[in-house]
Amino acid sequence: MRHATVALATLWLGLGLAGAQAQAPPAAQAEGAPAASAASGEGPTEVVQNAAQGMLGELDKDRDAFRRDPEKVRQLVDKYLLPHFDTQYSATLVLGRHWRTATPEQRKRFVDAFYQSLLNNYGSALVDFTAERLKIYPNKADPDAKLVTVRTEVKRANGDRVAVNYYLRRTPQGWKAWDVVIDGISYVNSYRTDFGEQIEAQGLDAVIKRLESGERPEAIGRQAGRKS
Repeated sequence: MRHATVALATLWLGLGLAGAQAQAPPAAQAEGAPAASAASGEGPTEVVQNAAQGMLGELDKDRDAFRRDPEKVRQLVDKYLLPHFDTQYSATLVLGRHWRTATPEQRKRFVDAFYQSLLNNYGSALVDFTAERLKIYPNKADPDAKLVTVRTEVKRANGDRVAVNYYLRRTPQGWKAWDVVIDGISYVNSYRTDFGEQIEAQGLDAVIKRLESGERPEAIGRQAGRKS
């Protein structure tokens, strides 16, 4: 099986993608989308656009400084991107049926480790991103919708254009992304397949420990280990 390499930076800004089996995103099935109105006045398109613009504004001030100091990029990801990403809901979908059998402690450890993994491993991809490579299409969703897709297009360095669709849901804290489909490939489905195979082979605790140790999610999906 081929595996997707997906960064949160990639999810928001569509900078890169390794080969993977094309999949549609899963239905929002683990927990129903909340009916409460969003606390933020930003619509889903504005959430994506403002997060990108905030990041780019900071980067444009001194790109060389960000290239020299990965921690500064990490702080940008934490400030501008992750607040608009529904980490727990996404982690729930990634674990799938294993979420239902996990203990509260295991759930918390997985969500925390997944968040830190996204934060630590992928921010560096943002340093060379520029605004002219991103096109965000207007969203015409029903204003009462609870689930929305924001369509964007990214121009790669070689000139190729790639469709990047963001799946967001309405929460009491505003619109939050829970999946991104890059050129037809869902990161939630890709990680759910990879983690599921490893959980079956090693157990959930072993997979959580690998994430906590700093191992990249796509590396966890490459090779099954022995059950500890």
